[in-house]
Amino acid sequence: MSEWLGMAAAPRMPRAELKDRVLRRALSARLIPWPLLAAAALVGALAGGGVLWRHTARLETGLAAARDTLDLLRQPGGRVFMIPVTTAGRPGAMTIYADSLRRRWLVTCHHFAPNLPGQAYQLWFLTGSQARPAAVMPMDRDTPMVMTLEVPRGAGSVTGLAMSVEPRTGSVAPTGPLLFRVDL
Repeated sequence: MSEWLGMAAAPRMPRAELKDRVLRRALSARLIPWPLLAAAALVGALAGGGVLWRHTARLETGLAAARDTLDLLRQPGGRVFMIPVTTAGRPGAMTIYADSLRRRWLVTCHHFAPNLPGQAYQLWFLTGSQARPAAVMPMDRDTPMVMTLEVPRGAGSVTGLAMSVEPRTGSVAPTGPLLFRVDL
């Protein structure tokens, strides 16, 4: 291989002024005029401020929801229920944090099978001999669901909870297959 390179011209050192001229040109090309730099900084600050403002609003909303959840969990008279649920042959669970004083519930659903088109899971408050609609839960994806429920005024004492499969718009009384019924 060295024989082949031997056919090339012998290397020569460039003239000193050529090296200086190339370095000067490279350095002068990197300098950006300060008004252009200031304008770029202003545009960046404005864009960053807008993003920060939107992000802050989302954080404040999330923080308010977290505070509400913590308030619900810390109330005296609160109870926790874990209900095993099987949906479409898949084992899952529902956890209920019930605040009996303010009559609010925090409900979480994990590992539920997604609903078939046109269907939804529906929760029912059981009050004596009557089932009252609590929530319609359309689950299109295989992701956990969290919701807060309020026991309706005039519902009386909630003695149990049930869940059935209903039409997507919900029902006034359970009509579909009952997935669970629990006495509280």
